[in-house]
Amino acid sequence: MGLLTATRQWIGKTLRLTDGGFWRSYYGGDSIAGKSVTAQTMLQLSAVWSCTRLLSETVATLPLGLYERDQRGGKSAVSNHTLYALLHDQPHADLTAVEYWEVVVCHIAMWGNHYSRVTRNGAGTIVSLEPLWPEHMNDPEYDEDGNLLFVYNGPDGREELGESEVFHVKGFGVNGRVGLSVIGVARNSISVALATEETAGKMFANGMQSSGFVQADKTLNAEQRKVFRENLQEFTGSNNAGKTLLLEGGFKYEPLTMKPEDAQMLQTRAFNIEEICRWFRVPPWMIGHTEKSTTWGTGLEQQNIAFLTYSLRPYLSRIEQAVKRQLLTPAERKRYFAEFNLEGLLRADSAGRAALYSQMAQNGINTRNEIRARENLPPQPGGDTLTVQSNMINLSALGQNTDDQQAKAALRAWLREEEPPRES
Repeated sequence: MGLLTATRQWIGKTLRLTDGGFWRSYYGGDSIAGKSVTAQTMLQLSAVWSCTRLLSETVATLPLGLYERDQRGGKSAVSNHTLYALLHDQPHADLTAVEYWEVVVCHIAMWGNHYSRVTRNGAGTIVSLEPLWPEHMNDPEYDEDGNLLFVYNGPDGREELGESEVFHVKGFGVNGRVGLSVIGVARNSISVALATEETAGKMFANGMQSSGFVQADKTLNAEQRKVFRENLQEFTGSNNAGKTLLLEGGFKYEPLTMKPEDAQMLQTRAFNIEEICRWFRVPPWMIGHTEKSTTWGTGLEQQNIAFLTYSLRPYLSRIEQAVKRQLLTPAERKRYFAEFNLEGLLRADSAGRAALYSQMAQNGINTRNEIRARENLPPQPGGDTLTVQSNMINLSALGQNTDDQQAKAALRAWLREEEPPRES
């Protein structure tokens, strides 16, 4: 059944999170393992929960600032722009900056898209960014006039929002208009993980006992079978583990022995964790799966850099560019841009920072006060001047007398001429 046919019955109706039939048809909830894959069921898996939290909370706790580019290619922080307070402090009346960006990244990670309602005052200045449920947003389409249109089926009914009224951050996609939903694309892998967890749970509920069958030397009638099943319930389940079953009248119990190792239960659960991490591009050790990986010393430092480069950087760049394109006017885009501050993630130990700061100061890259600001220390007088080591010269000047050396030689010659002759 195609997507259009499956969703035709929902046209014109208000959709809610409890309308499981629509979401299963829209996101392809049917899976090879027979499990319904939705945002709620996915988050019941610890690996999905941990991956989503790791990405969302890490990005959300990075300060997002607004900067101005000067004519020489440098940048300076801008705090007097109205957009700065929204990005850095409070995008919405009910949300802090951390809470808002946490929602943004979570939506991108799971649904592939984030949408926020952009509210402006009478002067056209943006005053609020309100997160919208991506499940309730239709894919954007162009109207007859070529304008991008967003249709939101929220709790208050159907709304049509223009491009200037929606802040849209797209994840990885193939058509350039919307990102792909992990809920839909990864449903088969997620469903296997859900089925594995359910199987493990039922095995523990049965006291880690495999099922079996009971042989009887005669045929039982319906009443005898009912009584037998009722009596058998007293010996099944984890609460009744260890009890002894009494069989009468020629009954004989034959267990179906299949150990968890034979079913590869442990290996399957471990593989499911790695599979989910692949979908979210998160190193398994960062969510507690440390098998076959190091979490100590140089290996940890390099993996942290890899996580920043390959996992977080795509989210950061998408958000930064979406802010510049959608929340700044064409004239402002030439001057202003948004950028996350990665200083906290890149910080090394005290000795490493001291060596870095020393090199930056000695080579004229940072002033002393700029370095002190990174360590949350107050500025000092005279600390705003760039300095370099004075004993460094150009390679072309090797073997030649510099102006300073020539002046010193001339001074020594003059002193020798003025020096009075010594008495014999």
